[in-house]
Amino acid sequence: MKYSEIKELATNEIIESIEDEKARLLTLKLNHAVSPLENHLQLKNSKRYIARLKTEQRRREIETNK
Repeated sequence: MKYSEIKELATNEIIESIEDEKARLLTLKLNHAVSPLENHLQLKNSKRYIARLKTEQRRREIETNK
């Protein structure tokens, strides 16, 4: 998901997406530990997606505190 699409999400949707993506990342890590993933870039992409979501969440938090 692009950052422009993340901006359009509601705050509660961002929080839910973060939780879902963290769970997905955990299962990817566990699966990768047992047997290597076919596409190891899934781990990298998942981490980046979480970072994008957290960045938008933090930006909104700062805006509300102003």
